[in-house]
Amino acid sequence: MMITFYTFLLLKVSIILNLCFKNYTMSIERIKTLIIGSGPAGYSAAIYASRADLNPVLYTGMEPGGQLTTTTEVDNFPGYPEGVDGPSMMVDLQKQAERFGTEVRIGLVTKVDFSNKIGGIHKVIVDEKLEIEAETIIISTGATAKYLGIPSEQRLIGGGVSACAVCDGFFYKGQDVAIVGGGDTAAEEATYLANICSKVTMIVRKGEMKASKAMQHRVESKSNIELRYHSQIQEVLGKDVVEGVRIVNTETNKLDDVEVTGLFIAIGHKPNTDIFINQIDMDDSGYIITHGKTTNTNLPGVFASGDVQDKDYRQAVTAAGTGCMAALDAERYLAGL
Repeated sequence: MMITFYTFLLLKVSIILNLCFKNYTMSIERIKTLIIGSGPAGYSAAIYASRADLNPVLYTGMEPGGQLTTTTEVDNFPGYPEGVDGPSMMVDLQKQAERFGTEVRIGLVTKVDFSNKIGGIHKVIVDEKLEIEAETIIISTGATAKYLGIPSEQRLIGGGVSACAVCDGFFYKGQDVAIVGGGDTAAEEATYLANICSKVTMIVRKGEMKASKAMQHRVESKSNIELRYHSQIQEVLGKDVVEGVRIVNTETNKLDDVEVTGLFIAIGHKPNTDIFINQIDMDDSGYIITHGKTTNTNLPGVFASGDVQDKDYRQAVTAAGTGCMAALDAERYLAGL
């Protein structure tokens, strides 16, 4: 486990050093399939693309392994009957992709040029020093959960603080937990937690929920959900694991310590699509739009998989599934040229 942690730490350091000491002599490389991102979607796409002789090159990005590298325990991914820690699972996926011939590279895609709207060659810049011309591109850059940003919360991520109730709620079965948020996602996750936890304290910043009326009714129908309006978390209590939350009422400034063993943050996700702005079709939230049951984007030869195009499920297993789909879509696209 420690080896895995330090491996990922060294990968991140090498990326930062790469960016700091740039070689401005631009070189050009031509490849068949480029995969951007190294989470379950990216590595699953790599496995299938390798087996289809697409000779994929995968760039890890700033966070090799994606969001799962911040997860201590993954208990709901098929094939791990005893569960697995997130970083170890991502190492397994990387090894499997490499076994079939995927070239995994440490690097960050910093710019893209999708100006060729009718197909053909698409261009990306890696670390400001390498230009890649790719016949197909699979975007698997994922999405980043929004957190409150307070030091005690950040310190306890993986120690009781989570941004996914469906992923981690099982570990708090029969316990008291808290959830932050007032939208549809927060309401849905609060009702999910209420079915397995003794009590759910729902912390809502405003005087009302912004969730739909139907979702509000679902929350109100659960007797073990306590709503705290006009409330914010001032501090997450606990040294190594979550032991409680300190809540401040923004109208009265009254502080209240609530004992909980888990804290779930449900204030939204941000898709990692900034470099694709004005290059590819996205929805109002920045998620890449794919068409029908495929991973096809509006650009021929460009595909999207995982959380970068999925704002509904956001599970490792669904991301892996769309990664498989993207590789198959890329294979069919190339076969049809």
